Amino acid sequence: MTPFPHFEPDPKLDLVLERVIDVPRELVWRAWTEPEHLKVWFCPKPWSVTDCEIDLRPGGVFSTTMCSPDGEKFPNAGCYLEVVHHERLVFTDALLPGYRPAPKPFMTGIITFEVHGSGTRYTATALHADEANRKQHEDMGFYQGWGTALDQLVAHVKTMQTH
Repeated sequence: MTPFPHFEPDPKLDLVLERVIDVPRELVWRAWTEPEHLKVWFCPKPWSVTDCEIDLRPGGVFSTTMCSPDGEKFPNAGCYLEVVHHERLVFTDALLPGYRPAPKPFMTGIITFEVHGSGTRYTATALHADEANRKQHEDMGFYQGWGTALDQLVAHVKTMQTH
């Protein structure tokens, strides 16, 4: 039994981006789970990901370092809570690798990948501890930023299909 099989988002605490994309689930999974692919699309350009570490197992590290256009670096460390091959990733910055408590948690992410014809129904949910953090994340541009990153993921996956 998986811990998050029928999660229902709470609109007061959670942000959800759902879209059907025209690329196969297996390649979307690779884009999310292989550092060399994730670094290409994970944050809206002109931002970039300079470092990425993935240990794809519950308790394993999920860490990225985002770099602003002026070179300022923003490390984000956390761990996976659940990994269901080709179906779901659950990660959090509330815990560090090995389930060690983090000093300043912000969110837990649930990413689901469902086959939809020849494409994928992609759902990204950001869970927050309180309404203030949810609002802060929304005001930071959650929908635009995560939507742009998803567009970049789709474009990158399409280049993966040709190789």
